[in-house]
Amino acid sequence: MSELLEAARAIAPQIVADRRAIHARPELAYEERETATLVARRLAELGIEHREGVGGTGVIGLIEGGGQGRTVLLRADMDALPITEESEADYVSQNPGVMHACGHDGHTAMLLGAARLLQERRTEFAGAVKLMFQPAEEGGAGAVKMIDEGLLVNPTVDAAFALHVGGTETGTLVARGGPLLAGANSFSITVTGKGGHASRPQHAVDPVVVAAQIVVALQTLVSREVEPGVPAVITLGAFQAGTTFNVIPDRAYIKGTIRAYDADLMKDLERRIDEVASGVAEALRARAEVEIFMHYPPTINDEAMAELAGGAIRRLGCGVHPGMPIMAAEDFSFVLQKVPGAMLMLGVKSPQWAAPKPVHTAQFDLDEAALPVGAAAYAAMALEFLNS
Repeated sequence: MSELLEAARAIAPQIVADRRAIHARPELAYEERETATLVARRLAELGIEHREGVGGTGVIGLIEGGGQGRTVLLRADMDALPITEESEADYVSQNPGVMHACGHDGHTAMLLGAARLLQERRTEFAGAVKLMFQPAEEGGAGAVKMIDEGLLVNPTVDAAFALHVGGTETGTLVARGGPLLAGANSFSITVTGKGGHASRPQHAVDPVVVAAQIVVALQTLVSREVEPGVPAVITLGAFQAGTTFNVIPDRAYIKGTIRAYDADLMKDLERRIDEVASGVAEALRARAEVEIFMHYPPTINDEAMAELAGGAIRRLGCGVHPGMPIMAAEDFSFVLQKVPGAMLMLGVKSPQWAAPKPVHTAQFDLDEAALPVGAAAYAAMALEFLNS
């Protein structure tokens, strides 16, 4: 396996160039046309059979080995976030207000590198490697659309692996069975009252006051209704109401997320948010409507697949540790509901950085020395599964 890492480092300039090209031209969910075109072009250059336009802008590639066998899926996501980048790098985003702030540019470039490594070694394994370049991971459930359009069949997928950038030192990986990432639901609460003049609140039903009471009441759901020691988070990220200082508005809006490792607990919290918001509003002569938007299940790694992946990474000569689950969410969870597999976290924090550059911030970046490690890791996991 160690020769895979050497081979990946030999093609590092191409992996880095692809990452920088994608980073400079970031695209939001279901708008990843330029990125998908680059992916398709690279696969065509490698002679890899592929299909475009899957699940909107997704691309599926297929590398067939030297004989009949199982099929393993490797996944990368392609979408960016609506963030204005703060960077002096040559490859800074050229699309105003859009940025690769979660490392999906790196994921895509690494999987393209792995595709080259596996295509060059296709006579060394039986079975097939399916390459999943997916749109809309950031809340758009692009994985679901690709699954609905045949991702896991023809040939049938037997196992699936993915990498995601993480905050550990460059080149180290987290491989753990069981919960890795939380499930996440996004929701909105619309509070409807009765508008009026700021000088006559007795003739109005102030939705700002009602919504503020709802915000406070929702803080008790985790602290007083979830068993201590069971991870759960309710975060309210937006509160919007009114247009000026002397008008009581008709409506107020709250937006937030629910996160937990237990899918049943998430359903309970959904129900309680609706009950609490409606109850508080009714008590104060207003009305509250709760709507659930995104629903990502928890990312649960198969124990055997996580162990297999960790063993393959160690044979590359890279450090692997179990890490800890985190409350972020991922739509690779939808794939893991269908087939056994695992997502691993790849460290991209340069030892030269004075401070971390965390994901989902305007300052995010990754140490490009991690890219060939990730490419080799993708390939090693696939070969370990197919040859085991």
